[in-house]
Amino acid sequence: MELVRVVSHNTHKRMVACLQGQIGTDAEKRHKKLPLTSLSQAMQDGGNQLGEESLIGKMMEMCGDAENRLASELMQHEMNIEKEILDPLNQLAELDIPNILKQRRQLAKLVLDYDSARARWLQATKSIISGTNTQSLTAKADSLKEEVDEAMNKMELCKVLMWNMPKHLLEAQADYHRKSLTLLESVLPTIQAQQDSWTEKPAFGTALDEHLKRSSREIALPIEACVMMLLETGMKEEGLFRIAAGASKLKKLKAALDCSTSQLEEFYSDPHAVAGALKSYLRELPEPLMTYQLYDEWIQASNVSDPDKRLQALWVTCDQLPKNNKANFRYLIKFLAKLAQESDINKMTPSNIAIVLGPNLLWAKTEGSLAEMAAATSVHVVTIIEPIIQHADWFFPEDVDFNVSGMFSMPAPLPNNVNHLTPPDYDSGTIERKRPGSMVGPEGELPRRDRAREPRPRARSPSPSSNNTSAVLRSLSRAY
Repeated sequence: MELVRVVSHNTHKRMVACLQGQIGTDAEKRHKKLPLTSLSQAMQDGGNQLGEESLIGKMMEMCGDAENRLASELMQHEMNIEKEILDPLNQLAELDIPNILKQRRQLAKLVLDYDSARARWLQATKSIISGTNTQSLTAKADSLKEEVDEAMNKMELCKVLMWNMPKHLLEAQADYHRKSLTLLESVLPTIQAQQDSWTEKPAFGTALDEHLKRSSREIALPIEACVMMLLETGMKEEGLFRIAAGASKLKKLKAALDCSTSQLEEFYSDPHAVAGALKSYLRELPEPLMTYQLYDEWIQASNVSDPDKRLQALWVTCDQLPKNNKANFRYLIKFLAKLAQESDINKMTPSNIAIVLGPNLLWAKTEGSLAEMAAATSVHVVTIIEPIIQHADWFFPEDVDFNVSGMFSMPAPLPNNVNHLTPPDYDSGTIERKRPGSMVGPEGELPRRDRAREPRPRARSPSPSSNNTSAVLRSLSRAY
């Protein structure tokens, strides 16, 4: 019994230490003292300060309410533990067992007295002692037997309590966690629905189709915002997309674009940060803008030896891009072609642009190290992107409204006489013409009648940077 008392005392002490509420207090006071209640109040206060018009404020308020309900469940759980387990354990360790031990000592003495009295009674019977003494001894014996029976019953009750206590504790904890889980499962769908209904969602690292769908846009916000800022302040910036931006400024701009803000005035003065944000967005897409599905087709088209047939193969592959990818690729290429028109000033020729930006538009699905990726893919990408930029108006004859969403102000138009990229075999008056057919013949050529009426641009001779693999890889290393 002493060992049972020690175990009961230690278990009660450690269990009280596990409780988060103040033991022995009423429900309301206990609820206020819980750490979860303090957390709930802080989150709800923060949500009120941020306002319901803010997604963060709404989330903080909803999560604060959930934490408050969890605090109520915890309070009920701890009060149940206190009533059903802690109080009986304390009663057992501090009162019942000490009383039993005390009674046992008393019983031991009484048993000795009883045995002595019984022996004397038997001796007295033989000696025909008076009936009064016999009756007194008999009464003592009966009283002693009752005390022994009561002590035995209490000992049995202690055994039952200690036997059931661990199982009862685990059952109470399981019930608390089940209720808490049910509460959380009821709250999470509401929070998810609130997030899904909010228009301001991150764009970086999100699939293109998902971003366009939930933002109801045609062109991805980071692409349009960066292009519009560069059109205004970055077209004559030397080394655009090649010179790295400050890390803190770039991080701040990406955060602003992720919040779908149109308050970007502070970034207009740093075109390199804007260009870096555009490169980051393209590279962080889960799938490249030019898609994994068409990766082999792009590579095969870039390997066609005849320049004119290579252009046709590139056009056919480009025409297979999914609708959203094609619209954003067209938008971007039109801008890059406009940027290359200022190459005398900004030094960003189609070749240079393809070197630094191409690897962010197309890459293999499974990549090894940076060096392996550059050697296996990036050289091909340069030979794909460079001619598309050179002949942007041939690949995409339609005009592009860069301010497609109307969120930004349009910069002043460039002079009409600047057109360095018009292929040499046709003038600007032939830009608006029928594009090549969507299918090529068995030899990679268009049907004769289509070729006869389709004035294709003469592909420029590959620049030294396109043929010189080592030079390209060195440039790519600098770009990365």
